[in-house]
Amino acid sequence: MQLEYFIARRLLSKDKTGNNFSRPIISVAIWGISIGLAVMILSVAIVTGFQNEITQKIIGFGSHIQIVNYDSNSSHETSPISKNQEWINDIKNIPGVVNINKFITKGGIIKTDEYLHGSVFKGIGEDYSWDFFDQHLVAGKIIDISDTTVSNLIVISEYIANSLNLDVGDRLDAYFIQDPPRMRRFKIAGIYNTQLEELDKLFVFVDIKHLRRLNNWEEDQISGFEIYVDDYKKLYDYDMQITRIVGNQFTKDGSLLRVKNITHDYSNIFDWLALLDMNVWVILGLMLTVAGFNMVSGLLVIILERVNMIGIMKSLGATNFSIGKVFIYHAAFLIIKGLLIGNIIGISLCLIQNYTGLIQLDPSSYYVSTVPINLNIMHIVILNLGTLLITVIMMILPSFIISRINPSEAIRFN
Repeated sequence: MQLEYFIARRLLSKDKTGNNFSRPIISVAIWGISIGLAVMILSVAIVTGFQNEITQKIIGFGSHIQIVNYDSNSSHETSPISKNQEWINDIKNIPGVVNINKFITKGGIIKTDEYLHGSVFKGIGEDYSWDFFDQHLVAGKIIDISDTTVSNLIVISEYIANSLNLDVGDRLDAYFIQDPPRMRRFKIAGIYNTQLEELDKLFVFVDIKHLRRLNNWEEDQISGFEIYVDDYKKLYDYDMQITRIVGNQFTKDGSLLRVKNITHDYSNIFDWLALLDMNVWVILGLMLTVAGFNMVSGLLVIILERVNMIGIMKSLGATNFSIGKVFIYHAAFLIIKGLLIGNIIGISLCLIQNYTGLIQLDPSSYYVSTVPINLNIMHIVILNLGTLLITVIMMILPSFIISRINPSEAIRFN
């Protein structure tokens, strides 16, 4: 065992049993690190929780990547492309591609005897994955789409249902502004609520064959393809791979294809989510600064309290570097103790919120009803190692005071 390490351990034992005046200051420094780490764990867990939760909701409405006609715009009135494409199997064979489905979107107006509501009708087929909306279904059931018969069922949001005073089993009329105007009558099969009000009040889901007929399209024509992948963090890699396969290419019917990812259509929301990262960095910087200065002040007090010991060690031949290591080790022990307490506090608060939803939010403002938590073990490890490393480095500067202590004066120091 190193001499410096041994002495630091002895000093730590004396701190626990002795009657020194530095004990309250050391306690404040330890709790400063504990509270700082707990706040950092909570901040990272909440911000990444927000980002993951809202990102998954947006992807649930529009998939990770879409392939559409280059002439299509953001009005949801799209130009058609053929669903029979030679490159479909090439995309399915890309590692990480989970599902590909066909869709058509069309603007329309839902009308009841008393109310009107403008919506985007999204036509989906038998290949559509309902996993996302299964999780957010509050009443009724999803639509069972057949590749032969046309279903008159519709899935709407709870926001639309409440606005129009509708419920599962009710019938509604949908009007489509075109030449000539057309009307379709649907029966409500299910009601969903994702709490993402901006999209909940917009999208309803119907059989794709209805919209194809309303657009007077051929049986093989669709608005585009939706592609789901298994890792959002690799979204731009998938985007580039798919673009290399189909992007900016002409199809047999003369359509020019383009590839776009989900951040293109909802850039305002994703820009807002990206701004949250800056908030986290500010919080991390403030907490590390406070924790570091707490430990610096604590170490200075410890050094001044043990001037006699420093003088004796110097008179016995110990170098400034060796004595400095003693106090660095001592500070590291205290920091680790603070980190342990901070982990217990931070992780406990995260688990309480995750399993109880104690802190409620307004879904119309935050898109979620409770504060979401993403407790990632790697985030916790990085926060602990980063805090330990930065605070220990900050301890090096006050340890230089040792070099200014004169052995003869220090031994007489009272």
